[in-house]
Amino acid sequence: MSVHVVLGTGAIGRATAHVLRARGESVRMINRSGHMAELPDGVEIVAADLYDAKNVRAVTADACAVYQTAQPEYHQWVERFPPLQRAIIEGMTGSNAKLVLVENMYMYGIASAPLTEATPHMAHTRKGRVRSEISQAAFAAHLAGHVRVTSVRGSDYFGPWGLTSMLGERTFIPLLKGKAANLIGNVDVPHTQTYIPDFARAMVIVAESDMADGHAWHVPNDRPDITQREMVTMIAREMGVEPRFQAMGRTMMRIAGWFIPAAHEMVEMAYEFEQPFVVDSRRFETTFGMRATPMPEAIAQTVAWYKTHAHIK
Repeated sequence: MSVHVVLGTGAIGRATAHVLRARGESVRMINRSGHMAELPDGVEIVAADLYDAKNVRAVTADACAVYQTAQPEYHQWVERFPPLQRAIIEGMTGSNAKLVLVENMYMYGIASAPLTEATPHMAHTRKGRVRSEISQAAFAAHLAGHVRVTSVRGSDYFGPWGLTSMLGERTFIPLLKGKAANLIGNVDVPHTQTYIPDFARAMVIVAESDMADGHAWHVPNDRPDITQREMVTMIAREMGVEPRFQAMGRTMMRIAGWFIPAAHEMVEMAYEFEQPFVVDSRRFETTFGMRATPMPEAIAQTVAWYKTHAHIK
């Protein structure tokens, strides 16, 4: 039987495994340790170093689809993301499996209008340029006939296990404790938020569609023009608490970066939260008929998850 292989066991990898298992598919997940908390029922987990193409080839040899959700630590993206993706593409060269990439919006740069899949890559940041380079290299491999590739791009995400995202543990856990959520930038400008289970559903949809091959696709998002203030208000209402928050600007992010590497790396991406950053996902919705989870439902499910996982911090 062919297996669906999920590289990485973070939030999107977990959600993808759950979607696949709900469909009755055979799923193998890969990380460095071969262990993970709350492993989805019926999922095999295997330890492998994905920086080695031979290991990639071994763990994906019987795959029908491979979902690339793995990534280096945020502060190591520039140095370690390109060799990771090269090893994965090399390891899958000649494979019958489709490679489905998780991508974000960094390659587009400053958003002067809602972002579509046709928006030029105009990244002005280090991480944005890396995102553009590895994405273009993957699609070049597709065009060269080395491996079938498609990608799914989401905005900043939230949902179960999305702890390190902008609307992650620093937002939900303080609110649960009656404290102020930690945000960044201008809380009153539109900023698209992608729900993690919707990201996973989109991954599985493009994996089984030949029409998706060779193209990037934007995950459907409900209320793409929502603001951070509106998000916190809805989250607090679901929790039954006051919608309290504090927003960090670039100066405070730089100071925090002296002690927290990820905060230092976020400074160059602050532009996404200082002006409108809206994602247009109509192409995916029209092509595949998928609609995003309504925001109230997505928030309710995320709050329920944090209530049962507040012990993680």
